Amino acid sequence: MTSLGTASAAPGEMDTGRLTVGETRDGATVGLPVAVINGASDGDTLYVQAGSDGDELNGIGVVSRFVPQLDPAALSGTVLVTGIANYHAFQVAEHRNPIDDMKLNRAYPGDARGSSSERIAHATFEAATRADLVIDLHQGSTSRMINEVRVRCGRHHRRHRKCLELAKVFDCGHILDQKGPEGQLARAAPDEGIPTIDPELGGCVGWDEESIEYGVRGIFNVLRHYGYLNGDHQPEPQTRAHAFDRYGAPAGGLVDYRVDLGEEVSRGDALFRITDPFGQVKAEITADNDGIFWRSRRLPQVATGEYVCSVGTTIDTY
Repeated sequence: MTSLGTASAAPGEMDTGRLTVGETRDGATVGLPVAVINGASDGDTLYVQAGSDGDELNGIGVVSRFVPQLDPAALSGTVLVTGIANYHAFQVAEHRNPIDDMKLNRAYPGDARGSSSERIAHATFEAATRADLVIDLHQGSTSRMINEVRVRCGRHHRRHRKCLELAKVFDCGHILDQKGPEGQLARAAPDEGIPTIDPELGGCVGWDEESIEYGVRGIFNVLRHYGYLNGDHQPEPQTRAHAFDRYGAPAGGLVDYRVDLGEEVSRGDALFRITDPFGQVKAEITADNDGIFWRSRRLPQVATGEYVCSVGTTIDTY
Protein backbone atom coordinates (compact mmCIF):
# COMPACT_ATOMS: atom_id res chain seq x y z
CA MET A 1 0.00 0.00 0.00
CA THR A 2 1.33 3.42 -1.01
CA SER A 3 -0.14 6.64 0.39
CA LEU A 4 0.10 10.37 -0.18
CA GLY A 5 -2.16 12.33 2.15
CA THR A 6 -5.52 10.57 2.17
CA ALA A 7 -4.88 8.89 -1.21
CA SER A 8 -3.90 5.25 -0.74
CA ALA A 9 -3.45 2.58 -3.40
CA ALA A 10 -2.45 -1.07 -3.32
CA PRO A 11 -0.32 -2.49 -6.18
CA GLY A 12 -2.29 -2.26 -9.41
CA GLU A 13 -4.60 0.46 -8.05
CA MET A 14 -5.05 4.22 -8.26
CA ASP A 15 -6.57 6.58 -5.70
CA THR A 16 -7.03 10.33 -5.19
CA GLY A 17 -7.27 12.33 -1.98
CA ARG A 18 -6.04 15.41 -0.18
CA LEU A 19 -2.72 16.38 1.38
CA THR A 20 -3.36 18.62 4.41
CA VAL A 21 -1.26 21.80 4.50
CA GLY A 22 -3.12 23.99 7.03
CA GLU A 23 -6.39 25.80 7.53
CA THR A 24 -8.20 28.74 5.95
CA ARG A 25 -9.19 31.86 7.90
CA ASP A 26 -12.49 30.29 8.93
CA GLY A 27 -10.73 27.19 10.26
CA ALA A 28 -11.54 24.89 7.33
CA THR A 29 -8.88 22.35 6.41
CA VAL A 30 -6.76 23.11 3.34
CA GLY A 31 -5.93 19.98 1.39
CA LEU A 32 -4.04 19.82 -1.89
CA PRO A 33 -5.49 17.41 -4.50
CA VAL A 34 -3.16 14.43 -4.79
CA ALA A 35 -3.11 11.09 -6.57
CA VAL A 36 -1.28 7.80 -6.16
CA ILE A 37 -0.92 5.46 -9.13
CA ASN A 38 0.63 2.29 -7.74
CA GLY A 39 1.91 -0.05 -10.42
CA ALA A 40 1.20 -3.75 -10.44
CA SER A 41 4.95 -4.38 -10.70
CA ASP A 42 7.76 -3.04 -8.54
CA GLY A 43 9.84 -0.14 -9.78
CA ASP A 44 10.96 3.41 -9.11
CA THR A 45 8.82 6.36 -8.01
CA LEU A 46 8.09 9.46 -10.09
CA TYR A 47 6.74 12.62 -8.44
CA VAL A 48 4.84 15.13 -10.59
CA GLN A 49 3.66 18.52 -9.35
CA ALA A 50 1.62 21.28 -11.00
CA GLY A 51 0.15 24.63 -10.04
CA SER A 52 3.08 25.97 -8.01
CA ASP A 53 2.07 29.37 -9.37
CA GLY A 54 -1.66 29.93 -9.14
CA ASP A 55 -2.10 31.48 -12.59
CA GLU A 56 -0.05 28.84 -14.45
CA LEU A 57 -2.69 26.41 -15.66
CA ASN A 58 -0.92 24.40 -18.36
CA GLY A 59 0.69 22.03 -15.86
CA ILE A 60 -2.70 21.40 -14.26
CA GLY A 61 -3.98 20.63 -17.75
CA VAL A 62 -1.18 18.09 -18.16
CA VAL A 63 -2.11 16.36 -14.89
CA SER A 64 -5.78 16.24 -15.89
CA ARG A 65 -4.84 14.49 -19.14
CA PHE A 66 -2.04 12.07 -18.24
CA VAL A 67 -3.44 10.65 -14.97
CA PRO A 68 -6.60 9.16 -16.57
CA GLN A 69 -4.42 7.58 -19.28
CA LEU A 70 -2.23 5.71 -16.79
CA ASP A 71 -3.21 2.08 -16.28
CA PRO A 72 -1.83 0.86 -12.92
CA ALA A 73 -1.88 -2.71 -14.24
CA ALA A 74 0.63 -1.72 -16.95
CA LEU A 75 2.82 0.38 -14.65
CA SER A 76 6.06 -0.68 -12.99
CA GLY A 77 6.69 1.47 -9.94
CA THR A 78 4.66 4.38 -8.58
CA VAL A 79 3.59 7.82 -9.74
CA LEU A 80 2.79 10.38 -7.03
CA VAL A 81 1.00 13.56 -8.15
CA THR A 82 0.15 16.88 -6.53
CA GLY A 83 -2.35 18.35 -8.94
CA ILE A 84 -2.48 21.90 -7.53
CA ALA A 85 0.35 22.90 -5.20
CA ASN A 86 -0.37 26.60 -4.57
CA TYR A 87 -3.92 26.16 -3.28
CA HIS A 88 -4.59 29.74 -2.18
CA ALA A 89 -3.13 31.37 -5.30
CA PHE A 90 -5.10 29.03 -7.57
CA GLN A 91 -8.38 30.00 -5.89
CA VAL A 92 -7.87 33.65 -6.86
CA ALA A 93 -5.95 33.03 -10.13
CA GLU A 94 -2.85 34.83 -8.91
CA HIS A 95 0.84 34.01 -9.20
CA ARG A 96 1.70 34.36 -5.51
CA ASN A 97 0.04 32.94 -2.41
CA PRO A 98 -2.23 35.78 -1.18
CA ILE A 99 -2.06 34.54 2.42
CA ASP A 100 1.64 35.39 2.85
CA ASP A 101 2.43 37.14 -0.47
CA MET A 102 5.11 34.54 -1.22
CA LYS A 103 6.03 32.73 -4.40
CA LEU A 104 5.78 29.04 -3.54
CA ASN A 105 8.67 28.10 -5.81
CA ARG A 106 11.02 30.20 -3.67
CA ALA A 107 10.07 28.45 -0.42
CA TYR A 108 11.65 24.98 -0.79
CA PRO A 109 12.48 22.85 1.12
CA GLY A 110 9.89 24.54 3.30
CA ASP A 111 9.15 24.72 7.01
CA ALA A 112 6.49 22.72 8.83
CA ARG A 113 5.98 25.63 11.26
CA GLY A 114 6.47 28.47 8.80
CA SER A 115 4.20 30.64 6.68
CA SER A 116 1.45 29.24 4.49
CA SER A 117 3.78 28.83 1.49
CA GLU A 118 6.56 27.34 3.61
CA ARG A 119 4.15 24.75 5.01
CA ILE A 120 2.96 23.82 1.51
CA ALA A 121 6.57 23.58 0.37
CA HIS A 122 7.43 21.36 3.33
CA ALA A 123 4.53 18.96 2.68
CA THR A 124 5.14 18.70 -1.06
CA PHE A 125 8.91 18.45 -0.58
CA GLU A 126 8.36 15.44 1.70
CA ALA A 127 6.38 13.84 -1.14
CA ALA A 128 9.01 14.78 -3.75
CA THR A 129 11.89 13.35 -1.73
CA ARG A 130 10.20 9.95 -1.66
CA ALA A 131 10.73 9.77 -5.42
CA ASP A 132 13.57 8.78 -7.74
CA LEU A 133 12.67 11.48 -10.30
CA VAL A 134 10.79 14.78 -9.95
CA ILE A 135 8.94 16.83 -12.58
CA ASP A 136 7.69 20.26 -11.47
CA LEU A 137 5.35 21.57 -14.19
CA HIS A 138 5.31 25.32 -14.87
CA GLN A 139 4.60 27.77 -17.68
CA GLY A 140 5.76 31.26 -18.59
CA SER A 141 2.98 32.84 -16.53
CA THR A 142 1.15 35.31 -18.76
CA SER A 143 4.09 35.89 -21.13
CA ARG A 144 4.47 34.36 -24.57
CA MET A 145 7.21 31.74 -24.47
CA ILE A 146 8.53 28.70 -26.30
CA ASN A 147 8.07 25.28 -24.69
CA GLU A 148 11.22 24.44 -22.77
CA VAL A 149 12.60 22.41 -19.87
CA ARG A 150 14.74 24.07 -17.20
CA VAL A 151 17.62 22.44 -15.36
CA ARG A 152 18.10 24.58 -12.26
CA CYS A 153 20.70 22.82 -10.11
CA GLY A 154 23.73 24.44 -11.77
CA ARG A 155 26.34 22.86 -14.02
CA HIS A 156 28.71 21.97 -11.17
CA HIS A 157 26.09 20.13 -9.12
CA ARG A 158 26.65 16.39 -8.53
CA ARG A 159 23.24 15.62 -10.06
CA HIS A 160 23.54 17.97 -13.03
CA ARG A 161 24.17 15.24 -15.60
CA LYS A 162 21.16 13.25 -14.39
CA CYS A 163 18.94 16.35 -14.40
CA LEU A 164 20.08 17.21 -17.89
CA GLU A 165 19.37 13.66 -19.06
CA LEU A 166 15.85 13.88 -17.61
CA ALA A 167 15.30 17.20 -19.40
CA LYS A 168 16.41 15.71 -22.70
CA VAL A 169 14.12 12.69 -22.24
CA PHE A 170 11.14 14.99 -21.58
CA ASP A 171 11.94 16.23 -25.08
CA CYS A 172 10.41 19.70 -25.52
CA GLY A 173 13.13 20.59 -27.98
CA HIS A 174 14.59 23.43 -25.89
CA ILE A 175 16.48 23.31 -22.58
CA LEU A 176 17.54 26.18 -20.34
CA ASP A 177 20.56 24.96 -18.38
CA GLN A 178 21.01 27.73 -15.81
CA LYS A 179 21.25 27.65 -12.03
CA GLY A 180 17.98 28.85 -10.56
CA PRO A 181 17.14 31.02 -7.56
CA GLU A 182 17.28 29.69 -4.01
CA GLY A 183 14.07 28.02 -2.90
CA GLN A 184 13.09 26.39 -6.18
CA LEU A 185 12.01 22.76 -6.03
CA ALA A 186 14.25 22.07 -9.03
CA ARG A 187 17.20 23.32 -6.98
CA ALA A 188 16.28 21.83 -3.60
CA ALA A 189 15.44 18.26 -4.69
CA PRO A 190 18.78 17.64 -6.49
CA ASP A 191 20.48 18.55 -3.20
CA GLU A 192 18.74 15.44 -1.84
CA GLY A 193 20.13 13.43 -4.76
CA ILE A 194 16.93 13.43 -6.85
CA PRO A 195 17.12 14.43 -10.54
CA THR A 196 14.54 17.18 -11.03
CA ILE A 197 13.35 19.28 -13.97
CA ASP A 198 11.16 22.32 -14.35
CA PRO A 199 9.28 22.18 -17.69
CA GLU A 200 8.04 25.64 -18.68
CA LEU A 201 5.14 24.74 -20.93
CA GLY A 202 4.73 27.79 -23.10
CA GLY A 203 3.09 30.91 -21.80
CA CYS A 204 -0.45 32.14 -22.07
CA VAL A 205 -3.45 33.41 -20.20
CA GLY A 206 -5.62 30.41 -19.49
CA TRP A 207 -5.28 27.01 -21.07
CA ASP A 208 -2.99 26.37 -24.06
CA GLU A 209 -3.76 23.07 -25.78
CA GLU A 210 -0.48 22.84 -27.68
CA SER A 211 1.61 23.34 -24.56
CA ILE A 212 -0.51 20.92 -22.56
CA GLU A 213 0.05 18.30 -25.25
CA TYR A 214 3.81 18.91 -25.07
CA GLY A 215 3.61 18.23 -21.34
CA VAL A 216 1.52 15.07 -21.63
CA ARG A 217 3.88 13.72 -24.28
CA GLY A 218 6.85 14.63 -22.07
CA ILE A 219 5.47 12.73 -19.08
CA PHE A 220 4.95 9.60 -21.17
CA ASN A 221 8.41 10.00 -22.71
CA VAL A 222 9.83 9.86 -19.18
CA LEU A 223 7.63 6.94 -18.12
CA ARG A 224 8.75 4.86 -21.11
CA HIS A 225 12.42 5.82 -21.10
CA TYR A 226 12.88 5.06 -17.40
CA GLY A 227 10.99 1.76 -17.45
CA TYR A 228 7.71 2.69 -15.74
CA LEU A 229 5.86 1.69 -18.91
CA ASN A 230 6.70 -0.69 -21.73
CA GLY A 231 8.19 0.88 -24.80
CA ASP A 232 11.12 3.18 -25.36
CA HIS A 233 11.74 6.80 -26.14
CA GLN A 234 14.85 8.05 -27.87
CA PRO A 235 14.90 11.85 -27.63
CA GLU A 236 15.96 14.08 -30.47
CA PRO A 237 18.92 16.44 -29.96
CA GLN A 238 17.86 19.45 -27.91
CA THR A 239 18.72 23.11 -28.37
CA ARG A 240 20.25 24.25 -25.09
CA ALA A 241 20.70 27.80 -23.78
CA HIS A 242 22.78 28.70 -20.73
CA ALA A 243 21.62 32.28 -20.15
CA PHE A 244 19.13 34.99 -21.10
CA ASP A 245 19.58 38.48 -22.45
CA ARG A 246 16.58 40.46 -21.16
CA TYR A 247 15.36 43.58 -22.92
CA GLY A 248 13.30 46.44 -21.54
CA ALA A 249 11.54 49.30 -23.28
CA PRO A 250 13.72 52.41 -23.82
CA ALA A 251 10.55 54.46 -24.33
CA GLY A 252 6.84 54.19 -23.73
CA GLY A 253 4.48 53.13 -26.50
CA LEU A 254 3.52 50.03 -28.46
CA VAL A 255 5.84 47.07 -29.13
CA ASP A 256 6.22 45.86 -32.72
CA TYR A 257 8.19 42.58 -32.76
CA ARG A 258 10.51 41.93 -35.70
CA VAL A 259 11.11 38.21 -34.95
CA ASP A 260 8.96 35.27 -33.90
CA LEU A 261 9.25 33.01 -30.87
CA GLY A 262 11.82 30.26 -31.42
CA GLU A 263 13.53 32.12 -34.25
CA GLU A 264 17.33 32.29 -34.31
CA VAL A 265 18.78 35.80 -34.12
CA SER A 266 22.26 37.15 -34.72
CA ARG A 267 23.95 39.98 -32.95
CA GLY A 268 22.67 43.24 -34.42
CA ASP A 269 19.38 41.81 -35.71
CA ALA A 270 16.29 43.92 -35.00
CA LEU A 271 14.22 42.44 -32.16
CA PHE A 272 11.45 45.01 -31.75
CA ARG A 273 10.46 48.60 -32.31
CA ILE A 274 8.58 50.98 -30.05
CA THR A 275 6.03 53.16 -31.82
CA ASP A 276 3.66 55.87 -30.68
CA PRO A 277 -0.11 55.38 -31.12
CA PHE A 278 0.19 56.76 -34.68
CA GLY A 279 2.82 54.23 -35.78
CA GLN A 280 5.76 56.61 -35.60
CA VAL A 281 8.94 54.75 -34.58
CA LYS A 282 10.40 55.98 -31.29
CA ALA A 283 13.11 53.33 -30.82
CA GLU A 284 14.45 50.14 -32.38
CA ILE A 285 16.20 47.48 -30.27
CA THR A 286 18.71 45.00 -31.70
CA ALA A 287 20.16 41.78 -30.32
CA ASP A 288 23.28 42.09 -28.17
CA ASN A 289 24.31 38.50 -28.90
CA ASP A 290 23.50 35.51 -31.09
CA GLY A 291 20.70 33.37 -29.70
CA ILE A 292 17.06 32.30 -29.88
CA PHE A 293 14.04 34.57 -29.37
CA TRP A 294 12.76 32.84 -26.24
CA ARG A 295 10.11 34.89 -24.49
CA SER A 296 8.10 38.09 -24.90
CA ARG A 297 5.35 40.04 -23.21
CA ARG A 298 1.81 39.24 -24.27
CA LEU A 299 0.34 42.74 -24.63
CA PRO A 300 2.05 45.43 -26.73
CA GLN A 301 1.75 48.50 -24.50
CA VAL A 302 4.86 49.35 -22.43
CA ALA A 303 6.15 52.07 -20.16
CA THR A 304 9.77 53.14 -20.09
CA GLY A 305 11.93 50.37 -18.61
CA GLU A 306 9.17 47.75 -18.66
CA TYR A 307 10.08 44.17 -19.63
CA VAL A 308 9.67 43.36 -23.33
CA CYS A 309 11.44 40.11 -24.25
CA SER A 310 14.28 37.64 -23.65
CA VAL A 311 16.79 35.98 -25.97
CA GLY A 312 18.33 32.65 -24.96
CA THR A 313 22.11 32.84 -25.39
CA THR A 314 25.24 30.67 -25.26
CA ILE A 315 23.47 28.13 -27.45
CA ASP A 316 24.60 24.57 -28.13
CA THR A 317 23.05 21.23 -29.03
CA TYR A 318 22.68 18.50 -26.43
